Amino acid sequence: MKVVAIIQARMGSTRLPGKVLKEVLNKPLLVYQIERVQKVTRLDEIVIATTKLAGDDAIVSLCHQLNVPFYRGDEKDVLARFYEAATSLKADVIVRLTSDCPIIDPHVIEKGISLFEEYHNKFDYISNTMQRTYPRGMDTEVFSFDALKQAYYMARSHSEREHVTLFFRNQSDLFRILNFYYKEDQSANRWTVDTVEDFELIKRIIEKLHPNNPLFTLEDTLQLLKQFPHWKQLNVHVEQKENEDK
Repeated sequence: MKVVAIIQARMGSTRLPGKVLKEVLNKPLLVYQIERVQKVTRLDEIVIATTKLAGDDAIVSLCHQLNVPFYRGDEKDVLARFYEAATSLKADVIVRLTSDCPIIDPHVIEKGISLFEEYHNKFDYISNTMQRTYPRGMDTEVFSFDALKQAYYMARSHSEREHVTLFFRNQSDLFRILNFYYKEDQSANRWTVDTVEDFELIKRIIEKLHPNNPLFTLEDTLQLLKQFPHWKQLNVHVEQKENEDK
């Protein structure tokens, strides 16, 4: 099976415009994420799925610089964007990632893929987001191309076209789904970037950990926040908008 990670990214965030290319230590957040995803041994390929809007030319330019494949599709019909990107790369298994998770732990992605490979005859969609125990920002979804194709042709509502995996969840009679869990409930931690406050927390984490340990883990970050517990207050008030600006 060819396993492809599709990272959806665009510049047009409503709460923090251009967030994916905001820099920490002179490097865009999206580059941190790509470098971490590239360490996932079970992946065959990575593609950035962005839009055809002129504002996203900057993302395409970055992909050229990094020699990372990209696909440009519809801004609102993200389901079509994913299906077309997956089709162009002849993917059998898709790992859905979003560009607001710059410190995602490669081990979490490995676990999702490993579970899917082990149980692909039993499940169409595996995720750690349906019942959260991982910190927000470790979001990983793995599903078959056949399931994606079915969703692409059957999903009708605007929300199901905009939010790639919503159709799977809404049609549990059609799709076999599995949630995977962290060893303890750390879902109160918010390590995603949707707001200025989110960015400030991620900036502090990267500045502290990355210089000496570029591939710092989920556990490294938890340990850091034990040393600086007040950092968690930076974005504790931020309300999550599901599938915000992906």
